[in-house]
Amino acid sequence: MTQPHIYHVFIRAEAQAIWEAITRADRTAQYFYGVAIDTDADGRHSIGPDGSDWGVEQVVEFDPHRRLVHEWTSSYDPDLADEPASRVTWEIEPRDGGVCLVTLTHDRLEGSPRTAADVAGPGWSWVLSSMKSLIETGAALETA
Repeated sequence: MTQPHIYHVFIRAEAQAIWEAITRADRTAQYFYGVAIDTDADGRHSIGPDGSDWGVEQVVEFDPHRRLVHEWTSSYDPDLADEPASRVTWEIEPRDGGVCLVTLTHDRLEGSPRTAADVAGPGWSWVLSSMKSLIETGAALETA
């Protein structure tokens, strides 16, 4: 059985700012490898950095400023995109001092071994680190 990938990051920001960074296309395009992702209760629509439509993924749970659960398809790679959808959960937990703990869990990867191997690297760590930088400083990390 493939273990879930779990990532944590503390961000000095209100939950609303983090939620907007996760769900608004104008924000994700700044830190998520140039991918514009617009998310609402009806779905998660992604536009690739080259302007190509990567389609809509199902949103399973949409609890603003707290929790978002959605399908994940690795649309950036045609070989990975052929695998079954996995699942990503974002949890935002306010803490004292104007800080929130963001936990990202990528699971249900049993039927998608190549996606599991791909996301096991620095990909999600980069996304979370770049999002944190954008929210806290106004500038995302530059992609190499």
